[in-house]
Amino acid sequence: MAQDHTGAPAGTAYEWLHRGLDLLAGGHAAAAAVLLQRAADAEPGQASLLEALGRAQYDAGRHVEAARTFAELVDLSPDADYARFGLGLSLTRVGRFGEAVEQLALAAAMRPQNADYAERLRQARATLAAQRGADASSDGAPGDAPDGSPGDSPGGSPGEAQDGAP
Repeated sequence: MAQDHTGAPAGTAYEWLHRGLDLLAGGHAAAAAVLLQRAADAEPGQASLLEALGRAQYDAGRHVEAARTFAELVDLSPDADYARFGLGLSLTRVGRFGEAVEQLALAAAMRPQNADYAERLRQARATLAAQRGADASSDGAPGDAPDGSPGDSPGGSPGEAQDGAP
């Protein structure tokens, strides 16, 4: 890939988006994320760039970053079902199942015909129920995780989670 005198890839944000999507389609999610981040930085608030970046981050295993990106996309386009789906999936990967269920339920309600949305929601609800059952049977205080840690905190932002694909 050609670079300019600053070391940045040559081209425009639009060209970076398409190169990033090609990389993502070719299974090179980490490389796509780098290029798509550059495009998103050059064109802040562009929904298509944020969606592609979130997908690349998720596929690269960078789930905390993906959650941040999808949350930004949800803020920008609250009616974007895929943004909510991506946010929900990312939150499941960082163990924030309560918040994930909320986002996945919204995505499924927006697109009830999407079987993938419904299945991921079912899985997240089952995991959340299992966690709550484990919490109830532990000797810790109500709401504590079985290991004695505070458990899932619904008050933070996606970027505060610890790393744990759309």
